[in-house]
Amino acid sequence: MHLETAARSWPHWIPGPARAYLAHTELGLSLREVARKSGCHASTVLRQVRRIEARRDDPLVDHALRRMGAGLSAPDANVDADGAHRRGQRMTTQLERKQDRDAAPKGDEIDTEAQRILCHLATPGTCLAVADGLARAAVVRECADGQTQRMATTPREVAEAMALRDWIATRGTGRIARYRLTPVGRAALRRLRAGEDDARFGAQHRSLGADPTGGRARYNACESPVTALARRKDRDGSPFLSSQMVDAGERLREDFELSQMGPRVAQNWDRFLTAGIDRGGDTSLEPGSDAARARVQAALAELGPGLADIALRTCCFLEGLETVEKRLGWAARSGKIVLRIALERLHSHYERVHGGRQPLIG
Repeated sequence: MHLETAARSWPHWIPGPARAYLAHTELGLSLREVARKSGCHASTVLRQVRRIEARRDDPLVDHALRRMGAGLSAPDANVDADGAHRRGQRMTTQLERKQDRDAAPKGDEIDTEAQRILCHLATPGTCLAVADGLARAAVVRECADGQTQRMATTPREVAEAMALRDWIATRGTGRIARYRLTPVGRAALRRLRAGEDDARFGAQHRSLGADPTGGRARYNACESPVTALARRKDRDGSPFLSSQMVDAGERLREDFELSQMGPRVAQNWDRFLTAGIDRGGDTSLEPGSDAARARVQAALAELGPGLADIALRTCCFLEGLETVEKRLGWAARSGKIVLRIALERLHSHYERVHGGRQPLIG
C-alpha cells in the first residue's frame, strides 16, 4: 500500500507525526522516502518517529496505533500448504476490524465529542479514567473527601484520538489510567469552540467575554477567580476551597448567567451591592430567567452586605480579588478569606433550600 493511498484512508484527526510513524513502521517506507513524500527533512521525520515510539507506553496511544496500523499491512503473496486456512483467518480478522471501524465514531463526531469531554476536563479536579478492556472512558471529579463523582462517559476511540493528539496525558499506567488535560488540549478546546472561523487558531490563545455589568471591559472567561483560588493550598496542605465551595460559586454564576436571558436582560444588579437586599421572588428550581433571577436574589440576601459584594463581583462579574479589594477598600490579601466565608455560607444556603447539590447545566 502506497503512502498516498493510506493517507486517504486515514481519518483527518491523525496528527502528522503519527502518520509518519505508521508509514515507516507499518508500510516499511524509509525515513528519506517518508520525508520526500511529506515535504520535510529526514531528520524531522526521525524525531517524529522517535517521539511517537516513546509514547507507546501510553495504553491509549499504543492501542490507537495498533488499531490503525492493522489495516495497513499488505497481504502476503506467498501462501504455503496451510495458506487457505491462514487466508480464512485473515479474512475473519479483517471483517472484525472492519466492524470495529464502522462502529467507531467518525472524524466529525470525534471532534464534537472531544470538545464536550475537554470542557469537563478543563474543570479543576477532573480526570479521564480509562480501564483496560472497557469500551468507554469516564470523566470523574476527585472531591476533597477522597470520593469521586462521574460526570460524563465517552467511547474509547474518542479518548484514543485525544491522547494521540496530545490533548490528554497520563503520568502512570495500571489497571485504571487517569488522564489530565494538557496545555495543548486547552488550546485545542478554544480552537474547537471557535468553530470554522478564520480566527480559530488565534482563539486557542484567548477566551474573551463581555463585562456582565454592561461596561466595555472584557475578561478571560477560561478561568474564574474561584477556580483559580481553588488550586491554592492551605497551610496544612489541604485545598484552600473545598469542592462544595467551588460548586456553590459555579451554581451562583450559572444562575446569574441564566438570569440575563429573557426579556428582562437589563437587570440592574448594583442594588445588591448595598444593604437592604430584598428577598423577593420564587426560589424554585424550575428553568427560566425569572426563576434563576429569584435564586440569585435569595442567595445574595442570605449572604448579606459584604459577603454578597464579594460573591457577586468574583463569581458573577468575574472580577479579580485584588480589584475587589481596591473597590471595597479592604486590606490586601483579605479578599480570599472573605470569599471563602461567603462560599461556605452559600453552600449551606443551597444545602438547606435546594436539598443538596443540584446538577449544573454546563
